Amino acid sequence: MIHAIRIHETGGPEVMKWEPIEIGKPKAGEVLLRQIAVGLNFIDVYHRTGLYPTPLPTTLGLEGAGIIMEVGPDVTDFRVGDHVAYAGGPLGAYAEMRPMPADRLVKLPPQISAQQAAAMMLQGMTAQYLLRRTYRVQKGDTILVHAAAGGVGSILCQWARHLGATVIGTVSSEQKAEIAKSNGCTYPIIYTREDFQSRVMEITQGEKVSVVYDSVGKDTFAKSLDCLRPLGMMALFGQSSGPVPLFDLSQLAAKGSLFITRPTLMTYVAKREDLLKSANELFDVVNSGAVKISVNQTYALRDAANAHRDLEARKTTGTSVMMV
Repeated sequence: MIHAIRIHETGGPEVMKWEPIEIGKPKAGEVLLRQIAVGLNFIDVYHRTGLYPTPLPTTLGLEGAGIIMEVGPDVTDFRVGDHVAYAGGPLGAYAEMRPMPADRLVKLPPQISAQQAAAMMLQGMTAQYLLRRTYRVQKGDTILVHAAAGGVGSILCQWARHLGATVIGTVSSEQKAEIAKSNGCTYPIIYTREDFQSRVMEITQGEKVSVVYDSVGKDTFAKSLDCLRPLGMMALFGQSSGPVPLFDLSQLAAKGSLFITRPTLMTYVAKREDLLKSANELFDVVNSGAVKISVNQTYALRDAANAHRDLEARKTTGTSVMMV
């Protein structure tokens, strides 16, 4: 028997229970993974609340890192003792041990610890596909990043600066503005004090931005569209403030033939070759020092409910992990 954080109904953090579960031997194509660290991500909240429905009961979590304890039949790329990480599914990361499809795992370079990997795989590969595939940021671009002091936001700011972009970012406080600035955000906007759309117009002298990376959703969507230059791209990759309202697509034409997409990491790394390319590019920018992963909050896995409360209350900055 092992322990895991399970939910039997959707709702607030209180529905999360630390309880014993049985796990069997790894099946064909699987390994048994002893987890060391588990990532904390806003998508976990969406699963817990039912915004993203999933069959119940279930173990939450999409990201983790640990050591392979047993290898199932037909697994040839991994051995017992390998240090590995994963992000993007299947659900079940909030557990001491778990069976895991081998083709969803990547080996960790010696320079990357399990704690660091659990803090960066989902958010870092999200930043990778947003910056290098959804809209390929080039030197000279000016971009807008919402929640610039958050987990994905912090990585986006650093990586975009490394690529030669000018980064404008929104944050909720002076403290978070300093964090964003230290991560390469040239123009942090404290949206609780200033209208971010007006500031973007001022900063860009009316030219607006090439792309908006928006994980907030309802509260920022409409004004974000008005920050885009003609032919600009809106990448709506989350909705922490709630789903965006129904939208008339003809507005995209009226506002300058804009593009909009609602991407997910799971689509971008569905093929193993894409998963490996994304992870390796992330490892490269981290190992080079261009992107630094700051684990700013650490919790025990059994205290996952407290981690969720802090995340939803916007008390966290950078990345957070839960140690097993």
